Amino acid sequence: MKFLLYNIRYAAGTGARFHLPVPGAGYLRGNQGNLDAITTFIKEHSPDVVGLIEVDTGSIRTGMVNQAEAIARQLGHYSTYQCKYGESSMNTRLPIVRKQANAFLAAPRVYGERFHYFDTGIKRLIIELELDDVAIFLVHLSLKYRHRHWQLRHLHDLVKAASKPVIVAGDFNTFWGENEMYLFMQAAGLQSANEARLPSYPSHAPRKELDFILYGEGLRPRSFEIPQVRLSDHLPLICEFDPA
Repeated sequence: MKFLLYNIRYAAGTGARFHLPVPGAGYLRGNQGNLDAITTFIKEHSPDVVGLIEVDTGSIRTGMVNQAEAIARQLGHYSTYQCKYGESSMNTRLPIVRKQANAFLAAPRVYGERFHYFDTGIKRLIIELELDDVAIFLVHLSLKYRHRHWQLRHLHDLVKAASKPVIVAGDFNTFWGENEMYLFMQAAGLQSANEARLPSYPSHAPRKELDFILYGEGLRPRSFEIPQVRLSDHLPLICEFDPA
């Protein structure tokens, strides 16, 4: 199974133009050309499962285009997505922000998906995708160190309760890299597919290891790469897995 993880930054793009006319202005603009480029990149790698972080599911920013569905349609994949802020968050009532989500796209048979929520932090969504022989959890953790560690404790409990081999992936916002993840990984019985601890952020000059693909017993990585593609502020991660 080939798994591709990508924080696409709502396909808003990168570079100086993103910050015009004011810093961060790019978050309010659509960029259909960049979405097309991201879709082409993903399609070229033919992944079986895609985990997308920071995807717009149809706001005025994209002209009501659901980016998860648009990419899935080009891949011929099933898609599932949800707002990342939690059902009771005030963010679910704000224009644009309420359409900011995470998503899975999948070619294999899907047995079901479940939406879990952390009880702390702003970004609370955990998507669990169950396939024939693996369960995959997709997360985008808090920027606050203390909140991240409360979230990792919650994630540990979900992983330990899984009845199939597990993959845990996402943007963990770990500014200290794998060192910050060590105790969680040991307790949950997980290893990083990124054995060389290659950085994935920022894409124009990677220095920090924020994005992870972790795996548990029953899986063995066949290959791992971080393509140097600058369509987002994060680089994508790609890992192929075999049964152990």
